[in-house]
Amino acid sequence: MAPNAEGLDALDARLLLLLSDEPRLGVLECSRRLGVARGTVQARMDRLAQRGILLGFPPELDLAAMGYGLTAFGVLEIAQGRRALVAERLAAIDEVCEVHATTGQGDLFVRMVARSNADLQRVIDEVVGVPGVRRTSTSIALSTPVAPRVRPLLERLAATADGHEP
Repeated sequence: MAPNAEGLDALDARLLLLLSDEPRLGVLECSRRLGVARGTVQARMDRLAQRGILLGFPPELDLAAMGYGLTAFGVLEIAQGRRALVAERLAAIDEVCEVHATTGQGDLFVRMVARSNADLQRVIDEVVGVPGVRRTSTSIALSTPVAPRVRPLLERLAATADGHEP
């Protein structure tokens, strides 16, 4: 199985698909399902982890079921040269789930959660209170028609690495 330009082959992709579907599977069960030796699976997992492709096995959580039914996205404009400090301060706000440095209208794109509209206002006030944040524009997510995913990329990789077109 020849690796593609990214260094992943069809077996890597099939292993990642399997672990995406069932992250609690052990190495032995993965090897059984993939039809390869246990040592092969372990070596592949170690290599994928060392390369920073396989980052871990966190559980998938439903934030709404945990009481955080409101998701919002903020576009922040920050003072020049303050990105690292602002990101560090944002990371200290529990309801801030992720922060991305961006191009375009704003400098940072922030996903945050809250328990209610009033709670969201509190979170936004915390975000705006971070030194270096000049302005924010926030939008509330009404639904998530496409959740975060990697499956289509892995399926395409598995098919093309085997010499098949998707």
